[in-house]
Amino acid sequence: MSQEEKSNKISIEEVDYIARLSRLKMKPADKPVMQQQLSRILDYIEKLNKLDTENVAPTTHILPLGNVFREDEAKASLSPEAALENAPDKEGSFFRVPRVIE
Repeated sequence: MSQEEKSNKISIEEVDYIARLSRLKMKPADKPVMQQQLSRILDYIEKLNKLDTENVAPTTHILPLGNVFREDEAKASLSPEAALENAPDKEGSFFRVPRVIE
């Protein structure tokens, strides 16, 4: 067994299973490459799991969040005539649309 085979944390069968779950069609030649890439990802996750995060506060966002809404102020709106100005079909002060429920 080569060093490369020993370092793979994921089997070709698991690559097939992940590809099927992801609805990916893989060529047989691409499977060993995917196996190596997924194994490297798992190796990196192992490194992250070894970090001491005891005194690190959980983070949900990397930037502080602020209210992005504007103040609720009453403002003048369009008049019915202006709103209906370009309407293809209108009836009185309403838009007229085709019936959708019979």
